[in-house]
Amino acid sequence: MVDRNATQRRTRRKPKPLDRTRLRDLALSYVARFATSAGKLESYLKRKLRERGWEGEGDPGIEALVADFVDKAYVDDRGYGKMKAGGLLSRGYGARRVDETLRAAGIDEGLRSELAPGEREAREAALALARRRRFGPFSTPPADETREMRHKRNEKQLAAMVRAGHTFAHAQAILSAADEAALEEWLEEADLWD
Repeated sequence: MVDRNATQRRTRRKPKPLDRTRLRDLALSYVARFATSAGKLESYLKRKLRERGWEGEGDPGIEALVADFVDKAYVDDRGYGKMKAGGLLSRGYGARRVDETLRAAGIDEGLRSELAPGEREAREAALALARRRRFGPFSTPPADETREMRHKRNEKQLAAMVRAGHTFAHAQAILSAADEAALEEWLEEADLWD
C-alpha cells in the first residue's frame, strides 16, 4: 500500500526563521490585507515569532515595529475601532459586545469608552437585532401558542438579546412592546437621554 501523503510530508518545507526584514515584510503584508489595531498586529507578530523562531541579532523589537507602523498611519486604532463598532452596531450587537470586541483587539480603555454607543445608538442596535431575528412585535407566533409557550419563547429571545450585548432593560422593552409603533416611540425617547 502506497502512502500518498508521505511525499507531501517530505517535501513540505519548514519556513525560515524570522529576521528583521522578514518580520517587517510579514507586518506589511498583514496590514495590507487586513484592517487591524496595534494590539492585533503585535499579537500576530508574536505568534509568527513563536511559530518560526528568531535568527536575527538581538531583540526582535516588535513593539518598536508596531509603533513605527502607528506613526506612519499604517495602523489606526481609532479608525479600526470606529469601523468595528459601527459594523457590530449595524448588525444588532449591543454596547457590551462592542466593548468586548474592541478589548480583544487591544484597543485601550479610554478609546473604547469614547467609541461606546450612546443611548440612541444602543436602542437602534437592539431594534436591528429584534427585526433581524424576528423578536418581540416583529415575530408571528403560532395561532395555537399557549401562555407557557409564549413565556418560553420570550425567555429565549431575552437571553439571545442579552448574549448579543444588550442591557436587560433594552431587551425587556423590545419584547414587551405592543407593536412597532410603540418601539418607534421608545426609540424617540432616547433623544432625551443624550
